[in-house]
Amino acid sequence: MINKHRCKWVNLNNPLYIAYHDTEWGKPVFDDHRLFEMLILESFQAGLSWECVLNKREDFKKAFDNFEINKIVHYDDNKITELLRNDKIIRNNLKIKAAINNAKIFKEIQKEFKTFSDYLWKWTNNQIIYETKKTSSPLSDAISKDLKKRGMKFVGTTIIYSYLQAVGVINSHEKDCFLNTQNR
Repeated sequence: MINKHRCKWVNLNNPLYIAYHDTEWGKPVFDDHRLFEMLILESFQAGLSWECVLNKREDFKKAFDNFEINKIVHYDDNKITELLRNDKIIRNNLKIKAAINNAKIFKEIQKEFKTFSDYLWKWTNNQIIYETKKTSSPLSDAISKDLKKRGMKFVGTTIIYSYLQAVGVINSHEKDCFLNTQNR
């Protein structure tokens, strides 16, 4: 079997990371449930590596009720305490509270734009942006600023840039990666 060239950041010793890169990262997402899941996971990445979050993804799904937004918006102090005691996830009080807060704002955005997907993709007129070697951009700056204005937390420009890459608004597969389709 011929080895595929992947983006240099992929840990080739981690099958989860390889699968994530090959089947998810950079592929356009329009499903609000998946967009919400990735927003929550990206916010937990703040100050950590994506690989750390990815390795705990299944545990996050269990702990956060499969990212069912209608459950998360109703999390109370008892649920927060439960999450803070769960050693299988990232136990950060501010991030957990931000996830609940951000779920409520995500729903407000859905009401305003019909779907969060419509809100997100309007920023690029439904076009994919192709760029590499960046950690922020005017696009991530603008979306971050708007989400913060709406009250979201842990949505700085670097986190939002990473989020946009994860959900395929920005395609950053490196030039020699087998998934780079920009020049094909």
